[in-house]
Amino acid sequence: MNWQSILADVQQNYLVYGSIPIIAAIVGYVTKVAAVKMMFYPMKYIGIKPFGWQGIVPRNAERMAAIAVDTITTKLVSVKEVVAGLDSDRLGKELEGPAMEVIETIIREVMAKHQPKLWESLPNIAQRKLIDNVKKDVPKVIASVMEDIKNNIDQILDLKALVIRILMNDKHLLNRIFQEVGHKEFKFFGISGLYFGFMIGLIQMVCWVLLKQPWILPTFGFAVGLISDWIALNLLFEPKKPIPLGSYTIQGLFLKRQKQVAADYARIIATDILTPQTIIGEMVQGPLSERVQRMVDDQVRNMVDNKASIVKPFVVMAVGANTFQEMKQDIAIRLMEELKGVIMHAETYVQTALDIENVVGKKMQAMTPLEFEGLLRPVFKQEEWILIAVGAILGGLVGEGQLLAMMYLGLLN
Repeated sequence: MNWQSILADVQQNYLVYGSIPIIAAIVGYVTKVAAVKMMFYPMKYIGIKPFGWQGIVPRNAERMAAIAVDTITTKLVSVKEVVAGLDSDRLGKELEGPAMEVIETIIREVMAKHQPKLWESLPNIAQRKLIDNVKKDVPKVIASVMEDIKNNIDQILDLKALVIRILMNDKHLLNRIFQEVGHKEFKFFGISGLYFGFMIGLIQMVCWVLLKQPWILPTFGFAVGLISDWIALNLLFEPKKPIPLGSYTIQGLFLKRQKQVAADYARIIATDILTPQTIIGEMVQGPLSERVQRMVDDQVRNMVDNKASIVKPFVVMAVGANTFQEMKQDIAIRLMEELKGVIMHAETYVQTALDIENVVGKKMQAMTPLEFEGLLRPVFKQEEWILIAVGAILGGLVGEGQLLAMMYLGLLN
């Protein structure tokens, strides 16, 4: 073909040829959006193995959770830091009202269980005096228990196991962590497909107009999916360190947003993972809560023995030594059962004292670029080749469709 015939061909089919870069841009965008969706969805495997798919994050939930846990527990917050801000005496005062209500109920239950006749025979004023006498020390008991917990927190709170259990039980939360932390990067990943696809499509259009070879359209479609995915992924994380370029600074888009990402990540950890509810619940109801039960047992025995004081021999004689020990044990068990609910009455104070969001946010902002990259990079890195391959295959299929259209229109030599 000479230049005159090429020009005449373009003038006659400019709408068809002009659609090539537009379709390439759409392919670039669609393949990127598909890649992002494939990272997180579907939550469960769909298809018949090996012909099917499950989102990369939910499919590798344990590994992804382990990555998140490693970041949280080794780089952001230690188990001692979790409870360091709690003031045991302040907590005791915060819980004075609810603790007293609970202990009154417990005393009445225990007395009715072990000594119903003796309890019923006591005048109301005597019952009231006994209950009030015990209630005075309950805030101190809780404060002492919390102080013991703080001093032995490594043996009571397994932070790593707690976070893994939360994330493994709630894969939607695991998805949301990565989605919210990288929401701008995922948006860029999709939009970049438009630009890269359009630019590659322009080259594709020129090659087609000049050569009219069947391989051009599917090959360039394949290239759009492959190259644009690879470029977009690298723009998110490279270069790691800022490179000044006049008034502009070049750095990986995700790394450049470290301050904002740190705030988002810290908020999720504080509101969905390391909340007062989960931390207190783990301490008093978790796998290692037996140690806390022993602490409560010791504090309750001391409290009851101190209150019995010089009349203890008479109390033991009246109810029996075994019954007296069982009563103390029952009070401790019931108090342990109610402990989480009691402490959660001071949830606002506990949340302020723990200050997880502030602690985590500051440490994240101080991370090195390599450490910070580890927050989001695993989502892309894990089976990254599959995402790029899928983009390339989809692009190639669209290119093949373009070729068939050209053949149908009689534009293939």
